[in-house]
Amino acid sequence: MAYTTSSSIYSCTQCGSNLNLNTFHLYPPDTYFDAGNKGTLSFSAIDSSKFRLKTEDKIRPFFETIDYWGIQRKRTRILCNSCGFLVGYVYDDGPPLTDSPGQFHFGPSQVIPRASRYRFKKKALRITPQT
Repeated sequence: MAYTTSSSIYSCTQCGSNLNLNTFHLYPPDTYFDAGNKGTLSFSAIDSSKFRLKTEDKIRPFFETIDYWGIQRKRTRILCNSCGFLVGYVYDDGPPLTDSPGQFHFGPSQVIPRASRYRFKKKALRITPQT
């Protein structure tokens, strides 16, 4: 299935509820993010009335990339407001919120606040082209 920038309707695969996601807020598929984008669609904004956000805090080893791992993982789950099905996660690796050159002018880093990115699993969405 091809994902285009044309207008589409995104629904929950579990209950069929319209999630009111706007393709205007969809990041292009080749956009690089620290947390990756494989098998997902990323949006810069969502309709908060269609979702429940649940903070998850796990203390166990995890791997983000081959070279980066950690012990404590804090992330936010995105759940369908109608049925509670897990459709994705919120990441704070979107575009920088300021034009700052970074701490000590070493470029963008974790110190610079970044916009939230709402990453949805493609298999959790039913995508219907709008006619």
